[in-house]
Amino acid sequence: MIGKVITGKSFGGCIRYVVQKQDAVILDAAGVRMQQVSQIINDFNLQRQYNPNLGKAVGHIALSWSENDADKLNDEVMVNMAKEYLERMKILDTQYLIVKHQDKVHPHIHIVYNRVSNNGKTISDNFQKQRNVQVAKELTVKHGFYLSGGKDKVNRQQLKGEDKIKYELFDAIKFASKKVKNINELKQVLAKQGITTHLKYKSSTTEVQGISFSKGDYKFKGSEIDRSLSYAKLSLAIEQQQVNPEKSLADQLREILEKGKGEKSNEAGTERTTYAEREQEAHSLKQSLSAGADLLGDLLGNIADDDDGPERKRRKKNEHSQSRGISR
Repeated sequence: MIGKVITGKSFGGCIRYVVQKQDAVILDAAGVRMQQVSQIINDFNLQRQYNPNLGKAVGHIALSWSENDADKLNDEVMVNMAKEYLERMKILDTQYLIVKHQDKVHPHIHIVYNRVSNNGKTISDNFQKQRNVQVAKELTVKHGFYLSGGKDKVNRQQLKGEDKIKYELFDAIKFASKKVKNINELKQVLAKQGITTHLKYKSSTTEVQGISFSKGDYKFKGSEIDRSLSYAKLSLAIEQQQVNPEKSLADQLREILEKGKGEKSNEAGTERTTYAEREQEAHSLKQSLSAGADLLGDLLGNIADDDDGPERKRRKKNEHSQSRGISR
């Protein structure tokens, strides 16, 4: 499930596009009559008058599912999904219109809502695009819908209009970013393909804040095409490509971590080896000291024997002389 959020100024143009599309079917509505297109437009504009200073009062959301989910979807399921989506997006207490379109292979519906609530307050659109991505993914997982493997899995031949241009930009930028050294080179490569690169600078500075791409009548922020194409992420990808074009950033980080683990292991092994060597040295020293003590003991014993020897000889000689005298 994918959501796309747009705000605009004209209920008339939006309602006519949504309702008068070939094979369009109105599934549900709140706060507006559904019999005629003119009545729907008038009802939205009437509530809009409660907050005349709000320029972009038109809220327009397209909810799409994969063609793999077709068997799981019917009108009732899609209406319930639309209501749950609006609730999670905090689009509450206001008029809305839910219309099913059948002009594409994948199931999809359009929701038009009034950003002027029933009590005249403005329904905020701050961070709405970011919240839309999160909510769509949460509902996809919750209800077991098909989770796309990414833009590489999309059938380009089935795309038309805005979606077709967006994917053309995605493919061209991704391919070109692997062949250039910086953003300026990227601009030059894309220009040859009819794609204009627009850089947004911080006020009165040369600091780049964002990047957009245009082709023909269509213009998109890099992050609208894909989150990997924001200025920061695109610049980092190009920079990492120059460091090692054969390896992704994830692979390089993995190598750094493995190298760190190896060095730590080697350090631990070195410490263990050093300890063992020191223990062996201590044991050898202990044996040497023990042997030295024994040798010293022997030397002292010998010295004692040598000192006592002559004395004993004299005593023996005297004793022998005395013995002879007595016998005489």
